[in-house]
Amino acid sequence: MPKLPNCVLLLLALSSLAAEASAEGLRAEPAQVTLDSPESSQQLLITDLDPRARQRDVTRDAVYRIAPKQIATIDERGLVRPLADGQAELSVEFQGQQLTVAISVVGFSKPRPVSFRHEIIPMLTKARCNSGGCHGKAEGQNGFRLSIFGYDPASDYHALVYESRGRRIAPACPDHSLLVLKATARSPHGGGQKVEPGGYGDRRLTRWIQEGAPFESADESQNKVERIIVHPADRVLFAGQRQQLQVTAIDASGRRYDVTAEAEYESNASSIAEADSHGLITVSDIPGEAAILVRFLGQVAVCRVTSPQPNVEFDRPPERGFIDRLVWDKLQRLGIEPSQEADDASFLRRVCLDTIGTLPTSDEVVGFLKDKRSDKRARLVDELLQRDEYVDYWTMKWLDILRADQLKISPQGTVAMQRWLRRAFTENRPFDQMARELLTVQGNTSAEGPGSFYKILSKPDQAAQAVSQLLLGVRIECAQCHHHPSERWSQADYVGLAGFFTGIKLKKLPNGEQAIVSRGGKDLPHPRHGEVVAARALGADPADFSRATDRRQILADWVTSNENPYFSRAIANRLWSHYFGRGLIEPIDDTRRTNPASNEPLMRALSKHMRDEKFDLREFTRTLLNSRVYQSSSRTTASNNRDRQNFSHAAYKTLPAEVLLDAISQSVGVPEEFNGWPSGYRAIQVWDNRMPSYFFRIFGRPVRASVCECERSDQPSIAQALHLLNSPEIAGKIEHRHGRARRLVNSDLSASEIIDQLFLSTVSRYPRKGERALMMEAFSNHGNDRRAAAEDVLWALMNSREFVFNH
Repeated sequence: MPKLPNCVLLLLALSSLAAEASAEGLRAEPAQVTLDSPESSQQLLITDLDPRARQRDVTRDAVYRIAPKQIATIDERGLVRPLADGQAELSVEFQGQQLTVAISVVGFSKPRPVSFRHEIIPMLTKARCNSGGCHGKAEGQNGFRLSIFGYDPASDYHALVYESRGRRIAPACPDHSLLVLKATARSPHGGGQKVEPGGYGDRRLTRWIQEGAPFESADESQNKVERIIVHPADRVLFAGQRQQLQVTAIDASGRRYDVTAEAEYESNASSIAEADSHGLITVSDIPGEAAILVRFLGQVAVCRVTSPQPNVEFDRPPERGFIDRLVWDKLQRLGIEPSQEADDASFLRRVCLDTIGTLPTSDEVVGFLKDKRSDKRARLVDELLQRDEYVDYWTMKWLDILRADQLKISPQGTVAMQRWLRRAFTENRPFDQMARELLTVQGNTSAEGPGSFYKILSKPDQAAQAVSQLLLGVRIECAQCHHHPSERWSQADYVGLAGFFTGIKLKKLPNGEQAIVSRGGKDLPHPRHGEVVAARALGADPADFSRATDRRQILADWVTSNENPYFSRAIANRLWSHYFGRGLIEPIDDTRRTNPASNEPLMRALSKHMRDEKFDLREFTRTLLNSRVYQSSSRTTASNNRDRQNFSHAAYKTLPAEVLLDAISQSVGVPEEFNGWPSGYRAIQVWDNRMPSYFFRIFGRPVRASVCECERSDQPSIAQALHLLNSPEIAGKIEHRHGRARRLVNSDLSASEIIDQLFLSTVSRYPRKGERALMMEAFSNHGNDRRAAAEDVLWALMNSREFVFNH
């Protein structure tokens, strides 16, 4: 590589500072541009500052002129490209304002060699050639396979240069190489055109081949990208506004260079803000926040975009604790008005379904509505957290999460896990203690405990994936084959975590049962180069096993320690998601720097509160349920009707299959009969996940194949609607001779009182005036057949949106 003159190095240093050149409110970043290779580029950011210091990106609205023209060119996006060595001046004009930017082009005629690892791989990644939908999938595409996202440059180099008898590269005639012809679509290519013919990517590929298509140069280690910087890192944009991003890479030598044109961009909330392939962010008219993930050569950075609604003012509702304060703060910044407080009937139904998975009875509804005590909601929360149904419901939920599939771990193993969970929730065992028991369990898998968890996760890597996702809220499975595309986790991190589970063995007992035994263990080799990787927790130093016979004990110490940044955050976010319908981090088990919480101050406060309460799940739940935010109405306002991430109003949540079936049975007054189970058992008490049930199947009961809660379907379907409308099973319950409708019409109650009872038993409230009049028509139309009228009313209520959703 030719040595650059000191004056050029000084220019490079100056440009790296992104200095500001401004004139009458107009600013250019960087103020000086240095381009040091024929294919290099520099994205300019042109910002207009108004008298109130508000920033507006005008990069694509400004007028550009370069003199002399033969040195460099600039397109309408503000991207500067070199044409020849030399100096030039760029003039920028916007609405009568002008400024100039100095341009220096060096290394154009005698460039440094093209780096396959640092210049060709990013091109393949940007063009999606090495994605899972193209040549990056396991079997490749049309006989050509690349490593996913370019994680293995050596194998990619071998595939391009040597496979298929080297036909993809033609050093004697570079521009006729198959690689170039396919990429530019000069030759038919199933993936279409990936590189513009004659463009900078075309010229880079061709030059690399001209130089002999080397794998790496002598100073390759100095070119390794160590981090990237995105500018701006955060920005407030109103509906319809745009912002161009600028991405700078920093390599091991300290060199900084622009990679805006080669980086990848992805939004975690595309309904609010989206970024195109050139790094241009456009916001919609939906208020909220979005994180724009920027990727380049395994490095990631994030730009946070806030899109508020202008001219929305409201009086802050009362604050009952830190949750309300932090949510109201966020809503004020976004200009989103919170909804009013839910009425007593709505709150009662919501909190019962959320906490105990059970509808309130008619008597409970009447009693709560008549109660005039000011603290009756807090009293109700306390009562619900002590009920047996709370234990039943949360035992069911954690059986799903812990993959208690009776076909894989045996009915005895499932019952053992259910008993352990029931005892833990009955005793209100702290969650960190439950996590430690799960991590370190040994002994008979049929004895009360979570031992069967390791019958499913029989391999160290499977256990590492599940534990990371379940207890830390971190998905590391991507790092099994390559560097995580959206986070810092590498294959070494993946193998290091798996090293904690290498001592686990499944031992057969004399009575035919099985036991989990964990002794010793060994560190695992790196899957690519074979070097042994010391066992270590995520982001931690290598573990010290000198005082432990079971490696998992060391992991349990780290998981439950206050120094662990993931554990309290993961369980706090999981519980928040259950009660509020959406996690602060979404998906709830995908915690990473590039997927920030929608309200980061609140997420930190909840995590701290979980630690302060010593992982007491009931006490933490009590804090959530007593907040004004949780008790908000689901009725929206003009300013919050499209808010889906800031908790300005209560969300409509689908009822889990078991909860809905129990609600139907309770409403009609006829218990469900489960095959092989004693009469009177409710769906939330049934541990057998393989029990044949058409209702469970169409309403999305999970088969417990994953620790991800996403396995439980929460999407309504036509099949579900038709089943409630037309199934003979539902009709049989409504018409049952011992059912609620029959009992009511055989009583002395009037038609109006029957309607009251049907409303109270299904939607947990009295009918409104218009609803009562409509239902009275059913009794009038049926004449003396009160039974048919009552059954019609009950059928209508059970098929209403208000019944099948929690809100």
